[in-house]
Amino acid sequence: MFVTGKGGVGKTTIATALARHTAKSGKRTLLVEMDDKGAVANALGTASLNFEPREVEPSLYAMAMTTEDSLREYIRLFVRNPLVSTMGPLAKILDFVANAAPGVKEILAIGKVCWEVRERNYDVVIVDAEATGHIVAQIEAPTILSGLVQVGVIREQSMWMRDILHDIDQTGVVVVSTPEEMPVVETIELLDRLHESSRVDVAAVIANRVPPLVFRDADMPVVEALRAASVAPGWPAELQSLTAPLELVAVALERRERAERHLYALAAAAQRDTVDFLVMSEKEGDVVDSLVRDLAVELS
Repeated sequence: MFVTGKGGVGKTTIATALARHTAKSGKRTLLVEMDDKGAVANALGTASLNFEPREVEPSLYAMAMTTEDSLREYIRLFVRNPLVSTMGPLAKILDFVANAAPGVKEILAIGKVCWEVRERNYDVVIVDAEATGHIVAQIEAPTILSGLVQVGVIREQSMWMRDILHDIDQTGVVVVSTPEEMPVVETIELLDRLHESSRVDVAAVIANRVPPLVFRDADMPVVEALRAASVAPGWPAELQSLTAPLELVAVALERRERAERHLYALAAAAQRDTVDFLVMSEKEGDVVDSLVRDLAVELS
């Protein structure tokens, strides 16, 4: 499962919560950080991650992807070169190979993920993936490369990766947004690109950091009457102390209404009746644990 979204929308938090939930459910889970920025380690509250998966919690393993280490493992597994450790700086080799054909760097990273799935080393593999601008190129790298290379080992390996990625029963993309104009616009564009340029399934669309409902629907007539009275002539002097709180209520209601308009647009673009949404708290650790509890209820 690939978790993606515009930078800053909380995709790492969502990916971490999903991974922790599946691990707590008894599934052997691998959480992969694609960009190696340390965000997953921070969300898990653990030491820095590297290419070798490490068990960070019961049944939960985590790793950080690096293309150089991916190339090293590829050579070890498929080229079977016993001199791999003495080949010199692999980064230079990688640059040379990557310039030879598009999608090579992407396929090294995606290949590691697909390998873990094919070998059934884990029950679930969750990827804190690249941001929306890069995810399509990454997940479609095997398809692109198999179209360029018509025969040989590279094509065969690209084909089995492509088969895993295009299998709706094995692979899905979770797109995370916030109910704001730019993240929603970028999410809608990504959904269009996935529909037009990819056969990888969109498993879910999640709106993160949605402003909470301030009042129940039944309370709104009273709230609206108070707001109208507070700006009308003759507002009693003894009630002037309510003016500022009512202005804050107006701001909160407007923020929620604006978020709902973006959510409706997002749901329409995703061709779903609703979009799952999450009201987030402040601390990262609390957020992840809170999401795990919510997921346990929603998926039970």
